[in-house]
Amino acid sequence: MTRTIIEPFRIKMTEPLPLTTRPQRERFLRDAKFNVFKLRSSQITIDLLTDSGTGAMSAAQWGAIMTGDETYAGSESFYQLEGVVRELTGMKHVIPTHQGRASEHILFSVALKPGDEVLANAHFDTTRANVEYLGGTATDLVIAEAADPHNEHPFKGNIDLAKLEQHLRSRGDRVAMVLMTITNNRGGGQPVSLANLKAAKDLAHRFGKPFFLDAARFAENAWLIKQREPGQGQRTASEIAKEIFRLADGFTMSCKKDGLVNIGGLLCINDDALADKARSLLILTEGFPTYGGLAGRDLAALAVGLTEVLEEGYLEYRIASVRYFFNLLDKIGVPLMRPAGGHAVYIDAAEFYPQIPRWEYPGVVLANELYVEGGVRAVEVGTLMFGRTGPVHDEPAALDLLRLTFPRRTYTQSHVDYIGEVVEAVFARRSSQRGLKISRQSPVLRAFTAEMEPVALATATQGGR
Repeated sequence: MTRTIIEPFRIKMTEPLPLTTRPQRERFLRDAKFNVFKLRSSQITIDLLTDSGTGAMSAAQWGAIMTGDETYAGSESFYQLEGVVRELTGMKHVIPTHQGRASEHILFSVALKPGDEVLANAHFDTTRANVEYLGGTATDLVIAEAADPHNEHPFKGNIDLAKLEQHLRSRGDRVAMVLMTITNNRGGGQPVSLANLKAAKDLAHRFGKPFFLDAARFAENAWLIKQREPGQGQRTASEIAKEIFRLADGFTMSCKKDGLVNIGGLLCINDDALADKARSLLILTEGFPTYGGLAGRDLAALAVGLTEVLEEGYLEYRIASVRYFFNLLDKIGVPLMRPAGGHAVYIDAAEFYPQIPRWEYPGVVLANELYVEGGVRAVEVGTLMFGRTGPVHDEPAALDLLRLTFPRRTYTQSHVDYIGEVVEAVFARRSSQRGLKISRQSPVLRAFTAEMEPVALATATQGGR
């Protein structure tokens, strides 16, 4: 047996990477108001901002694109996708959308009323924003171990079952659903165990509540169950994924992750009445139910991607690539969210920069430093994204992390080694960095558009408060 896990594909088309100088990057970052979301792709060498729609599609997917059926109503590409989704998930109603947040908005619009509560292991930013926009409350009940980056618990995405039961018992009239995010993107790409999913489903149903999934990274979660959960090692990822989906009453999915496509989403529901309401809203906001805001070619590519993503060789390579990078940074001494997760490596920015107060956004500082050092773009998952505005400064999020997110089938090992060298250089000079303040922000999902400035340049009247 060889020790090296190779990429289970070969490259037949390339795209040039932009190469810039440090003075150029310093200027680009200033022009972007110190928010890497505002950078242009031509200014970025390695882009680890997100794995959402940024991966490479296969030859089979590109071939499917060429035969996509662009019929407005009744597209054969939809029925092809519907068959694949039903075989994988067992869901009765398959509703395509243009991306995951559209699925979330439609689901919560038809399933929530103002004052309702959604109980989850951990809502990610768009999920939480959609719940709150509709007048609901998004409550996170992830296990305590998830808040400790040093804890090696294998399933730090698990929901706290005791807290879940307590909330269902005390707030049952307000709870609209139980939602499990797989994997836990907010807390390090950490998986949820099959046993925890079963127990959460049982609790939800005991109290008469529907059990939903945010299934954007279902395949990675299934693979990590296979690797870590006792009794699951001899099963295929496909078998585990099918069991996961059959626990649920429905799910939302950004197919730009484990659908292996550049655009697309799914909303799948078993309840007939709820599905009818969802389709009515879909027609108003997305399009006819057999295309849901997508071209027929996108539907065709997704049908192939949902099959390819569960190939054992692909998943082994995918998780091993993330683990390889995790080990590189671990050897340097970089503080990390442990253990290595599925789609990304998360640096503990608060520990990386202990001199920077949490309300001065150490994760954003680190993102900016990586960009200036080597043209690498990553994303803060911390107080800018999840903190709450306070009377003097932000109330910090539970964790201040920097997520280095790996697009699927996109970068090679030499790229990963380069990123490691960039992180090492920034780590070596970490004691000299100062924080940031917000000079302008939006009331919803501010991380995408906030304008920032170094603390040393901010005045007492600025800071977005």
